[in-house]
Amino acid sequence: MKHILSPANVGVLAQLAWSRVLLAFDFDGTLAPIVADREQAAMRAKTRALLVAVCELYPCAVISGRGQRDVAAKLRGIGVRHVVGNHGIEPGPNMAGFERVIDVVRPVLARALTDLQGVEIEDKRYSLTVHYRRARRKREARAAIAGAVAALPLPMRVVSGKLVANVVPVDARNKGDILLELRDAEPADVALYVGDDVTDEDVFTIDQPGRLLSLRVGKATRSAARFYLRDQREIDRLLACLVKLRKDKKACRSVTTNPATRWVPRSIFSSAPGA
Repeated sequence: MKHILSPANVGVLAQLAWSRVLLAFDFDGTLAPIVADREQAAMRAKTRALLVAVCELYPCAVISGRGQRDVAAKLRGIGVRHVVGNHGIEPGPNMAGFERVIDVVRPVLARALTDLQGVEIEDKRYSLTVHYRRARRKREARAAIAGAVAALPLPMRVVSGKLVANVVPVDARNKGDILLELRDAEPADVALYVGDDVTDEDVFTIDQPGRLLSLRVGKATRSAARFYLRDQREIDRLLACLVKLRKDKKACRSVTTNPATRWVPRSIFSSAPGA
């Protein structure tokens, strides 16, 4: 993985600023810090102001594991063009079918986990998230959740996260599916996606050199993302850089014409020198 804000890689962002690009972000852990109480999650004032400026210059999407209405409320007034919830499911086709699936599995899962200390099921209508952040014995909680999901009457896809297990219908779209749809609908030549969790690997594992730039919050050897931010606070530096490069054509041109930072489209995602 390469640090996207290093001098060796800033040319990648400059090329994006000159292109027809869709910018897409996860919410929790990416635009907003992770907090113990998910209801209190919010962007810092600086991040919010920068995102407003970014949305004035680029088409932007937020693709979150939260329900669409939930995440849309946290983005109100910012100008995000596409707000997608439930890991890519909402809005989309077969919503009624997914709701019926959740109606079947929800009570079964609740009964199986009812006596498990510190475990809570969040109902997002088209998917479920099992939280175990408050469990004292997290390893046992994970094992019990996995066993309960395996015993459900309908097959479900489980995507692990940061002290959560996301339970979604097996045939539902994921974040990668919806990102490609949004990129083509814009239309955009390339998409930048920024995420921080296991659910974002559905985007990071897509192999489309020159058409998708994947960026993870936090360096991780097991992630398929090609670039990273050191931590969530660096999202502000990334947004500020994207604004500056889009507005300042002279600065952008000086970066893209510098041989040390020039973007050769098929190489930056695999073999370009990094830092």
